[in-house]
Amino acid sequence: MIASGSVHAVVNAIVKGGKDKASGRAVTDGTSALVLLPATLFVPLPHGAWQWLAASAVIHAFYLYSLVRAYAIGDLSAVYPVLRGSAPLITAGVTIGVLGEHATIAQVAGIAVIGIAMFVMIAGKHIGRQALGWSLLTGLFIAAYTVVDAIGVRAAPTPASYIVWVFVQMGAVVVVMFGIITRGAIFTAAQRQWRPGVIAGILSILTYGMALYALAIGPTAPLAALRETGMVTALVISILVLREPVSRGRVIGVLGILAGAALILAG
Repeated sequence: MIASGSVHAVVNAIVKGGKDKASGRAVTDGTSALVLLPATLFVPLPHGAWQWLAASAVIHAFYLYSLVRAYAIGDLSAVYPVLRGSAPLITAGVTIGVLGEHATIAQVAGIAVIGIAMFVMIAGKHIGRQALGWSLLTGLFIAAYTVVDAIGVRAAPTPASYIVWVFVQMGAVVVVMFGIITRGAIFTAAQRQWRPGVIAGILSILTYGMALYALAIGPTAPLAALRETGMVTALVISILVLREPVSRGRVIGVLGILAGAALILAG
């Protein structure tokens, strides 16, 4: 799950770096779907998980729209910590408080530390009301699809079955959705920035594929929090690639994320 988080940060940096966020996201998810489409012939149909796949598709559509909106008006270093920091806290509340999943005291403490640390990273940084609103909404959708996909991947005949089908259906939904929203403009824009989108699409299979497999065999809340260690990678990218400044709060936040991850692993 830690590796998944690191790759996820790279994917988000690619999407953020594109001029047209909607077309970049459409190419990313369309690529993932096309790459895995042949695999549908070799994995069992996800009987018992169709309803979760349908719910996941709807939630992912709203998630990606709000993500694109957040990145269109906010910096990666400000938006990413908010949307990723709020998600594990919401996920923990649902899976532990509502679904009754077990978590140790150390794991709960680690989840809280990671969530708080990610908000510390934006202390003193102007994000703007609109960017903050879209970021928090995105965090809510992340928590929602995490819980739904955790249930779905466990209900499917095999983890591979759910993983393949979730990418195929998600790619179709995202391309159609952004195609309608932009009245087909994404297809013209995609021709100018298809290379980074293809790279991001392949990396997306790795990042969320690894996450889903982990959720199939482990507790949801601690694993969801561990994925947020990708913020460390996002920080490195924002400094070295995007040339964004480093603040004391961001350094403290990274140390807090690592401390939270250590608590979860120790628990």
